[in-house]
Amino acid sequence: MSFNKDGIMVILSSPSGAGKTTLVKLLAKNKNFNISISHTTRKPRIDEIPDQDYYFVNEKKFQSLIKNDEFLEYAKVFNNFYGTTRSPVIDKLEKGENVVFDIDWQGADQIKNKKLNYKLITFFVLPPSKKVLFSRLSNRDMKDKLIVEERMKEFSRDVLHWINYDYVVINDNLDDCYLKIGNLIDAEINNGSKDYDKDFIRKHVDILTS
Repeated sequence: MSFNKDGIMVILSSPSGAGKTTLVKLLAKNKNFNISISHTTRKPRIDEIPDQDYYFVNEKKFQSLIKNDEFLEYAKVFNNFYGTTRSPVIDKLEKGENVVFDIDWQGADQIKNKKLNYKLITFFVLPPSKKVLFSRLSNRDMKDKLIVEERMKEFSRDVLHWINYDYVVINDNLDDCYLKIGNLIDAEINNGSKDYDKDFIRKHVDILTS
C-alpha cells in the first residue's frame, strides 16, 4: 500500500457475533494497522488480555474520562460503556501510522461527525444468515440462552445502520471477507477500481431482516 504522510483510519463495525474483531486482528497483523484499544466497563471474557484487547475500567473511571472530554467516541452497549480515547489515535495518525477501530455504529457515527482531517474508510460486517449468527453466538462464551436472544434482537436493530457505511461485507468465509476488505482499502488509497455491488448487499440485508 502507498500512504500519504498522515495515517488513515479504518472502522469495522458489525452486529455482535459477525466476526469483526477477528478481521481487525488480521488487518493489524497483515496490513500493519494499529488496533485502537477501547476502554470498557464490562468484565473480560475468558480469552481476553487486559490492556491488549481492552482497557478494563470501572464506571467511575469511565465517567471521569467522559467528564474530561478524553473520548473520540463512546457508547453504551448491552449495559456496558465502550470508548476510544483521542490522544493515542491522533498521535499515531500524525506519525503516519494507520489505525483500525473495532467499534459499533454509535462510535462510528461519532468519529464521522468529528470530521477529523484524516482519511476515514468505514466497513459494516454482516453474517451470511441469521442461522449462522445464532450458531456463532451460541458457541462463543454465551451459553446463557437469554444473552443470545438479547444479541439476536439487537441484531435486527443494528443491521439497519449498514446504509451509513462506505462498504458492507459479508463474513461467510473469513479469508474471503478479509481479502475483500483489504482490496477495498487498497482501491480507496490508490484511487483504483472498486469491486463492490451495493444492490447485492441491499438484497442480502432484506433477507436478513425479513
